Amino acid sequence: MTTHTPADLPDAASERPARYLRVLSIAGSDSGGGAGIQADLKTFSALGCYGMTAIAAITAQNTCGVRAIHGIPAEMLKAQIDAVVQDIGVDAVKIGMLASPETVRVVADAIRQYQLPHVVLDPVMVATSGDRLIATETSDALVRELFPLVELVTPNLDEAGWLLGQRIEGIEALEGAARQLLALGAPAVLLKGGHLSGDWVVDLLAEREAPSLRLESARIVTHNGHGTGCTLSSAIAAELAGGATLPQAVTSARAYILGAIAAGADVRTGSGHGPLNHGYAPRVQKVIRPPLSR
Repeated sequence: MTTHTPADLPDAASERPARYLRVLSIAGSDSGGGAGIQADLKTFSALGCYGMTAIAAITAQNTCGVRAIHGIPAEMLKAQIDAVVQDIGVDAVKIGMLASPETVRVVADAIRQYQLPHVVLDPVMVATSGDRLIATETSDALVRELFPLVELVTPNLDEAGWLLGQRIEGIEALEGAARQLLALGAPAVLLKGGHLSGDWVVDLLAEREAPSLRLESARIVTHNGHGTGCTLSSAIAAELAGGATLPQAVTSARAYILGAIAAGADVRTGSGHGPLNHGYAPRVQKVIRPPLSR
């Protein structure tokens, strides 16, 4: 057994304590474990961050679909956010499924009150199985209340089409659709083109004050795509927490999710759309040790 003398231990008087990179997920719970809060926590851990949660909804679901949704009362969601932020603190935030306009307002109020940094909004509206998850008035509230407050919005084509009231067909339509989403108030949009057909997947990062960044990769053939959107937005938040620029965060997060899809492509979990392999390449926990004050 190794013993430590006082000389081996950090001197509290001369060294400030270290802390983890802290990422908060405000989202719904997926009882099947492949998406939502569960996928977020797995992603944060895989990318070396300390994950925290404020659960906005509970779902009864598995790889075949969503059976039931129960929204958490707005006051309980607020209590969860307050408890985490006031004690532990936050370096980045991922927002997923919000079940009602009231919960949207709670989250918007929290972002303003606490000046929460690096907020990534994944406007979850439709599950991988095709199940509709939120009502129209809630998606309207997302645009009105949250788009102007976040750093990035990450819709897939179905979600973007719902928000814009139009179908988005073909890679050539991504730029125009992304610019329309920016016009709704978002400062930056990652429009995910994975639902388009073809051997290549093309995503587009559009920012108001920068040229668009087009990201391409060969399509990975698999039935295990449940939770890809949740995982990607969580990975982006984790990278932003560590100080990456937005293009760097998106590029790194996309590389992580491609690896997770490939590592889980042939694994059988349930009888429907299975999950990714979130822990395929775990990393060392990232710790920040602030410099000594002078």
